[in-house]
Amino acid sequence: MLGLQVTSHQSLITNHQKMLFAIGTKVKFLHTDDEGEVRSLLDGGMVNVYLPQYDMEIPAHQDDLMRAEEFMRHPVKAKVVEGKKPVEAPAPPPLAVESQYTVLRSQGIQLAFDAVETKQEVTEKYNLYLLNDTRYDLVFELRLLLNNRSPKVWSEKLKATSYLPLGEFLYDDLNESPSFELNCQWLTTEGLSPSIHKSLKIKPKSFFGNLRTAPFLNKVVHWYRLLEKTELDKKPESAEDLETYTKRNARPVAKQTNSHLRSYHVPDTQELAAFNPELDLHIEKLTDTWRKLTSGDIVKIQLSHFEAFISKALRLGVERVFIIHGVGEGKLKDAIATSLMQNPSISTFKNEFHPRYGWGATEVIF
Repeated sequence: MLGLQVTSHQSLITNHQKMLFAIGTKVKFLHTDDEGEVRSLLDGGMVNVYLPQYDMEIPAHQDDLMRAEEFMRHPVKAKVVEGKKPVEAPAPPPLAVESQYTVLRSQGIQLAFDAVETKQEVTEKYNLYLLNDTRYDLVFELRLLLNNRSPKVWSEKLKATSYLPLGEFLYDDLNESPSFELNCQWLTTEGLSPSIHKSLKIKPKSFFGNLRTAPFLNKVVHWYRLLEKTELDKKPESAEDLETYTKRNARPVAKQTNSHLRSYHVPDTQELAAFNPELDLHIEKLTDTWRKLTSGDIVKIQLSHFEAFISKALRLGVERVFIIHGVGEGKLKDAIATSLMQNPSISTFKNEFHPRYGWGATEVIF
């Protein structure tokens, strides 16, 4: 478009946008009508852009580019230079987004990237969510793997028809070959299902076009399905979900009288105040004769103290506790996780890095 100088609706292209063009990003040139795709990152704020209309790649400075998604929200306008007739860029078509669905059309376990924009309306990061629109609780471990970095791990229980915020995912991390590894089991009155493993590799080329209205969040996000609903339904016919089991076995509540009220147990306030929400399972903290014990005996003693501690916490109505098990080979941690998964009184638990305990403790929430 000769003789035209392009200006934006607002100062959308700022220094904050530098290094925000991931490989696969759809971009538009600010000074022409050309549109292309970032194929590689170069030094000095440059990128290689593939132009499909010419079937060629050209280097371009990032200051001369705008992400296509930003252009669609704020189309740039051209103005007259040297008295020529003004020409405006045509308005882009609206984004085609699938309408919100109900739980009756369950999609399974889903991963959602919700864009967080700056004041200049530039996406620098995403809020990450795990969604479960099925009628089954899910016990899971999810790992985020990035190039040359320690994996980020979430180990929790995701309740039926609910979602869980996982934290932030940076826009620049799209250049780090992100992948997610999911190990999970669904939970019914029959116990835990066989373990299911799924992998998801995020490809920037398809990431930006993978838009959908997410359940629960009720907004347009970058959306992926980690686990099909049909895979969650692979269970014995005799197994029931927890909600159905609870309703079937619920007993009518008898009319309360003063005698009934007197029979209820009220936790001793002094006992509750003295309760320590931390349990250290290092064997030297539990017995003086630990040097004479076999490894099997040690684990039995540790689990015995753990189970008694959890029972007391439930009786006292404690909100959360920390189980200190150390790192080691992870056998004690796995045994604790198995016990917590099978306890319906546990809301969730997680083994994340903690500034006080490091990686050697599990947080239990009732």
